Amino acid sequence: MEKLRELHFYKNYFFAFFDSQPEKVKNKIDQVLYVITIADRIPKKFFDHISGAEGLYEIRVEFNSNIYRIFCCFDYGNIVVLFNGFQKKAQKTSTTEIERALKIKKEYFNNKQIKSHEKKNRKK
Repeated sequence: MEKLRELHFYKNYFFAFFDSQPEKVKNKIDQVLYVITIADRIPKKFFDHISGAEGLYEIRVEFNSNIYRIFCCFDYGNIVVLFNGFQKKAQKTSTTEIERALKIKKEYFNNKQIKSHEKKNRKK
């Protein structure tokens, strides 16, 4: 099956979360990430926009009545950049986690802009 989207893992944020999970949860996360790469339209139960947080999305994973969220954004349209993840324990997504994800997203695009600028300067 052809991949429609590519996953990028920014720094070690995602893996710090992923590596701390039990093996069965890791397998479920892998399944959801696979769906995100191949689905023409990603089902809302797996992926949704965070309202009030421009350009920030959450990947939704459920396993044995536990809920996990992984924040991400799009880059170049078909690249999904993964940030921090957490186990959701309340009905509403934690403002602290959203703020952390927005900070990481800003850092990602700032670093990308700096690298792009450095690359242009080397060509001169």
